[in-house]
Amino acid sequence: MRSLGVIYAIARADFLERVRRYSYLVTLLFAVYLGYAAATGRVMIRLGGYRGPYTSAWIGTMMALVTTTFVSLVGFYIVKNAIDRDRQTRVGDILAATPLTKASYLLGKVLSNFLVLASIVVVLALAAFAMQFFAAEDRTFHAWSLLSPFLLLTLPAMAITAAMALLFEALPFLRGGFGNVLWFFLWSFGIALPEVTKVRQLDPFGFWSVTQSMMAAARAGIPGYKGDFELTIVNQPVKVAPGFHWNGLDWTATALLLRLMWVAVAIAIPLCGALFFDRFDPARSRGFLRAKSQPKEPTAEEGAAQGRAQMLPRTAAPAHLTPLASQARHSSFIFLVAAELRLALTGSHWWWYAVAAGLLIAQLAAPLEVSRGPLLAAAWIWPVLIWSALGTREARFGTSQLIFSCPRILTRQLRAAWIAAALVAALTGLGAAIRMAIAGQRAGLLSWSAGVLFIASLALALGVWSGTSKFFEGFYTTLWYVGPLNRVPGLDFTGSAGGHLTSRYAVVYFSIAAALVAAAFFRRARQLGRT
Repeated sequence: MRSLGVIYAIARADFLERVRRYSYLVTLLFAVYLGYAAATGRVMIRLGGYRGPYTSAWIGTMMALVTTTFVSLVGFYIVKNAIDRDRQTRVGDILAATPLTKASYLLGKVLSNFLVLASIVVVLALAAFAMQFFAAEDRTFHAWSLLSPFLLLTLPAMAITAAMALLFEALPFLRGGFGNVLWFFLWSFGIALPEVTKVRQLDPFGFWSVTQSMMAAARAGIPGYKGDFELTIVNQPVKVAPGFHWNGLDWTATALLLRLMWVAVAIAIPLCGALFFDRFDPARSRGFLRAKSQPKEPTAEEGAAQGRAQMLPRTAAPAHLTPLASQARHSSFIFLVAAELRLALTGSHWWWYAVAAGLLIAQLAAPLEVSRGPLLAAAWIWPVLIWSALGTREARFGTSQLIFSCPRILTRQLRAAWIAAALVAALTGLGAAIRMAIAGQRAGLLSWSAGVLFIASLALALGVWSGTSKFFEGFYTTLWYVGPLNRVPGLDFTGSAGGHLTSRYAVVYFSIAAALVAAAFFRRARQLGRT
């Protein structure tokens, strides 16, 4: 019982601290927008060219799937700071000196993560309740049909997301940007796994269970139905299938046990993470490994000698300062860009450069369409962890007051950092640019240039505004997956899927890049005004 009280106290304190933050308000506004998009028909379930009537079962399941799909992806990045926040504030050092066990600490943090995500679910459940009367297609209200998908589909998925976010923080190699990028692919794998394996038990999000139930009803109620199912964003109204009625999921004992199994998995994940959690012990962290390379502590004799030297009377030595020449005071802007580029690439291992060089050579050797398509897309996801640090180093390392006190910091340092990020994009994708230049594809080169500037501008704006690298890592990876990897016109910022509209899309991305740079400079100017 005492352990339960400790877990509750940790979860309550952490949750109350989070809900007082501005970021939590932004999270709730995101939930309200999702509800609005579903209520206005922008996000919906489509069976071929039709949808079902807006009954309690259809609305509840659709809103639950929208919540499960989008919030499980975005929510991971929202709650993946529970342990890191205690590291930064040094609260973890205090907790490490108490009898608090690792399991109790992690379970309390998981519960806090779950409560944050569950609050978003509550907002969208209320939106689903209002949507039935707003749509006015079927005013017969069935509470269980509307709410059961949230309780049995969405909440277990939120528990899994909360647990995975904490597990990634507990594992040292997943704690940083690599884990943020990896989550997107794990999330995609979790959605696709039951469809690939046809195993109902491997469905953590419940997506496949809903798909099979709705498709079976559609085959019986929609003439000419060919088995299509989409949870998609639409730009035009979709017809309501005449005579089609779906009664919702059949919650049998087996189905309920399956969903409870995923709740048990969510509880087991932090317990497994406790095996790897360092409990804020520097001897088990990377910081300790780096500290070993520092000069060793003086011996007892050396310390005594230093102490005797400090006790001797000191006399002020005359200072002779040499004035700096004007050339030294005004260093070349090119040197500043080179310094920012070295700073961005610091920490990259030899194998990172080897992969980047391999992708560059492949772009030069492969057929043109392959070079500017999948190879360029691969080249522009590889440096994602380099770009994500742009604009966040000052907040991460606590050097804001030092950096912001430098002269002309806004027009020089920020501009140099943006140019360095653009150079990384240009160098990693240079092979595709050379191939397009040789082939005389001016529209392709224009789109490539727009992509270079867009990537650097997006990284700078999101970094400066958020102060963290997670936002860019999650958003850019998602955009890269939908756009360049799946070749969606308009979202493919590499320009390979633009077709005859390539030049037009390039102009759009040039405009977006300019707006992002302006937003970054505006935010940094506001930060400088407060220092």
